[in-house]
Amino acid sequence: MVPVSSASARVASVFGSARLREEDPEYAIARRLGSLLAEAGWTVCTGGYDGAMAAVSRGAREAGGHVVGVTMAAWDGRLVPNAWLAEVRPAEDLFARLRALLVTDAWLAVAGGVGTLAEIAVAWNLLQMDHVPPRPLVLVGPRWRAVLATVERELVVGPHDLALPRVADTPEHAMALIS
Repeated sequence: MVPVSSASARVASVFGSARLREEDPEYAIARRLGSLLAEAGWTVCTGGYDGAMAAVSRGAREAGGHVVGVTMAAWDGRLVPNAWLAEVRPAEDLFARLRALLVTDAWLAVAGGVGTLAEIAVAWNLLQMDHVPPRPLVLVGPRWRAVLATVERELVVGPHDLALPRVADTPEHAMALIS
């Protein structure tokens, strides 16, 4: 699989739950984030399926942006890529999918579950261990403050570790943090 990153355009991966429904308030936040990314010239990369991934993809496509979905060949027939993708890049397995999503210029997360948390944790650890050049890791929405407070309280982390992910309460704030 060809990496999603491009020398000609900035690429942002957005992580989020496939379970988010269109009537959920977080769907509108994800859609707005996709729109703002596209308007700012970013290529948007998601996991390619429904929920938050579709919301971000939809916002980006409606704003004229290019959207790449990194799906999984193993899920063919079980899950369908969302209709808002301009390009689908199937990964062989979950690890190849994660690698493709992490070879981008910025990482953002909207409402999500365990899968989203895993993606954030790997991105965070890559930054923490200097395995990648510095890039933004932005968690969009106030619920992420509670997640980070739990990490600070319950895990062995220091101030430098906690400074790596940034929380943005709004999509507009997220855009300011990745600029």
